[in-house]
Amino acid sequence: MTTSAGPGADLPPEQRRWTWKHPDRPRWLLLGEVGLDWSCETDEPLALCAEIEGLFVDLPPRPREQFTLVGCTPAGALAELLDRLPAEALGTERAWLDAVWITAPPPPPGIPPGWWGEYLADVVVIAQRPNITMPETVNLDLEGFVHVYDRTEAVTRPGDVTEFVLLGPDERSYGTCRDVIGVFREQAAPPVPQVRLLGCRPEPPLLAALNSVGQSTKASLRRRRIQGEVHMVAADGSTNRVIGAVVSGTIQASEPSRYGAGLLDVTVDSDPQESLPAGLLRVLEHWYTGQPTEKNLWAGYDRDLRHQWAGAALAHRSSTPDRPPGTTYDLDGRFITDIEGFYCAIGEAISGPGGYFGWNLNALHDCLTGGFGARTPFRLVWHDSATARAHLVADYDRRLLHPATTMDYLLDMLAEHQVEVDLR
Repeated sequence: MTTSAGPGADLPPEQRRWTWKHPDRPRWLLLGEVGLDWSCETDEPLALCAEIEGLFVDLPPRPREQFTLVGCTPAGALAELLDRLPAEALGTERAWLDAVWITAPPPPPGIPPGWWGEYLADVVVIAQRPNITMPETVNLDLEGFVHVYDRTEAVTRPGDVTEFVLLGPDERSYGTCRDVIGVFREQAAPPVPQVRLLGCRPEPPLLAALNSVGQSTKASLRRRRIQGEVHMVAADGSTNRVIGAVVSGTIQASEPSRYGAGLLDVTVDSDPQESLPAGLLRVLEHWYTGQPTEKNLWAGYDRDLRHQWAGAALAHRSSTPDRPPGTTYDLDGRFITDIEGFYCAIGEAISGPGGYFGWNLNALHDCLTGGFGARTPFRLVWHDSATARAHLVADYDRRLLHPATTMDYLLDMLAEHQVEVDLR
């Protein structure tokens, strides 16, 4: 089986032009490692693939979770809410708390905290009742989300905490409780149990792992472990990383592929992780033949895919020099109906169609310090600003699980970085 990458095989994998002699084009390149001795410094070519099944899958919305604060002594806004609301109002928007941070009592001065706590988002109080074993305390049933990066993440219970401190926004006291039920849990099973590398041309490290398929020893299981970042292969054979796309797990089987002679279909039992949305495949196609040439191609996507669009723009960002301070940029504001739309629009204002200039507030801050196509001070002409004014308003952002970013906040942030904004 050939493993040649073609001309430029002596270059780093991400700089090569990857091709093969099969009718279906290679769409994906895996760079990473096999075995359990993973190191972030190693990025070996593992395989070219025609398709990856199970990586881009639309999952159902994450279900709201229920928690119980046991032996709770409410304080502050939490106590006021419980005193004010009748029982029938619990479980409604009137009993909404925003966020609750569950942490440990502060340690003595000079000693760092042993546990920073867990953050519960979009919390609603759904019931309260007296605790029969701890007089003058109550048990509170809450509904919301544990704030985790991935819904499959484990949430570890601290071993030495006998009383929990409850804090609200701005670290205001919500009281204490003796125990918490429903927050701490084992890692969940992967929502998509298997990933299949279809039409796969293995490179030497993956070939070595495939030689251990069918063996049941611990050594063979170790050799069959794979962790690879997924890169999109463009029409010219160049590659760009798909941010957040990782194939990670244990190789279980391989078989000849219908995609062509010498190609394999490889089945991987996936580690727990959330899949990327299926619509990302449509987004990435806009970069298949190079940088997009038309603005606002992102405008018809929902918030999740607008976020993915900005991520694709980041992955395909070119290292062109910043334009000089004092440059004027035109921001097309017609489609800024959410914060993700703002990031897409300002990216294109600075760097043209498919351009990048941040995809969250921290990234926007980084871009405003230079190195991403523009150097402050500069002037931003924000056309059709009324659209953003109507949509980027004070509210709770249930997608991001924190207070919404308002237009006024963005304007203040831009002003702090010496960006003159001309609202049209």
